Amino acid sequence: MSYDLSQAHWFKSSRSKEATACVEIAHIGAGMVGVRDSKNPTGPALVFTPDEWDTFTNSLRNARFDHA
Repeated sequence: MSYDLSQAHWFKSSRSKEATACVEIAHIGAGMVGVRDSKNPTGPALVFTPDEWDTFTNSLRNARFDHA
């Protein structure tokens, strides 16, 4: 499926401060969330359903991606 992200309001975490190499997200309606690389704003973006986004962010909170 294709989404028009040209009018999306992209933002990054307030914890990123002035960093330039960040992940940005946009809420694009119906609970969908767009994700892109801040270094390449015209490049590709991922789009997550609400359930996918919840699973991803919960996995981050629970440190499931830590590779110690």
